[in-house]
Amino acid sequence: MSHKSVIKGRGAQRNVHNRFFELSYEMRDDFLEYCHKEGEVADKNKTQYLNVFPKTIVNKVTSPDVGMAYSMNMYQGCEHGCIYCYARNSHEFWGYSAGLDFERRILIKKEAPKLLEALLKKKSWKAHTIVMSGNTDCYQPAEKQFQLTRKCLEVFLKFKHPVGIITKNSLILRDIDLLKALAKDNLIGVNTSITSLSEDTRRILEPRTATIKKRLETVKVLSENGIPVNVMLAPIIPSINSHEVLPMAQKVSELGALSIAHTIVRLNGAIGEIFTDWIRKTMPDRADKVLHQIEDCHGGTLNESRYGKRMRGEGHIAQQINDTIRLARLKYFKGKSMPRLNTDLHEQYKDGQLKLF
Repeated sequence: MSHKSVIKGRGAQRNVHNRFFELSYEMRDDFLEYCHKEGEVADKNKTQYLNVFPKTIVNKVTSPDVGMAYSMNMYQGCEHGCIYCYARNSHEFWGYSAGLDFERRILIKKEAPKLLEALLKKKSWKAHTIVMSGNTDCYQPAEKQFQLTRKCLEVFLKFKHPVGIITKNSLILRDIDLLKALAKDNLIGVNTSITSLSEDTRRILEPRTATIKKRLETVKVLSENGIPVNVMLAPIIPSINSHEVLPMAQKVSELGALSIAHTIVRLNGAIGEIFTDWIRKTMPDRADKVLHQIEDCHGGTLNESRYGKRMRGEGHIAQQINDTIRLARLKYFKGKSMPRLNTDLHEQYKDGQLKLF
């Protein structure tokens, strides 16, 4: 791996143009180069937390190939810095770049627990599993300070409402008390992301995430405490982690995971430019090979938006990956499955509360 001009601790190596603005927030590369030559500090590489005040917190998911009906995100942007993250593009709607801004300007929705409680109190609301987070990680580093995820879990428990969690951070174990209480009534399912068994690969793909050792330990601890775990081997990137599908599946099954899911990497919008810049700096010896193989999975382009194709890809390389996943399920997950979460208790809770008035 080349370390030339690499910003340590970050995935993206620069900001890219925000397609929604003629004037964007990005620092020009020529200005950064000037500062470097002159010995000046142009960028302190610090994370900023910015408060925002949305009117709602739960979003209806309309994409037909995403396995959730509702999602909520207490944070926008993510300090984990995963280079491939599809959520990077969403930062442009807030006026920021999908590159370094996505990792360093984190938007905080402090009213999230109150907004969630207001929704769950509505007579018109019918219980559906709400997933934290459909966009950015609800247990990213900001959660240590703001504890919005924990506060929202307390709301879900109070209202006996089913909740799903998507995370790749072992910080989730801090809330094992709430997770166990939810699991007692079949109200919780955890989806944790593991993309490699190699710490070297994890470090450059996902620079500020929990280590592989801690992530594997998280699967084990959650499973041992009766909390159902699905492991997302996602995304699979040809010639980076595609050779690890079977070893990863075997390991997480042995640790108690009930199922696996996967996607093949797709680099939509600004992510294609960000990923290309990153891989040419961190893996120059295999950059062209990886990029061409990703293109082979998506009809000759890095960008893939077609429903039914965007998650699984097409072509020989994609077929090989998808076949390997099927083999992994047959070999390591036979007879296992994630439970369907309980939606009845919330309706009973609401009925009981209404009788008090």
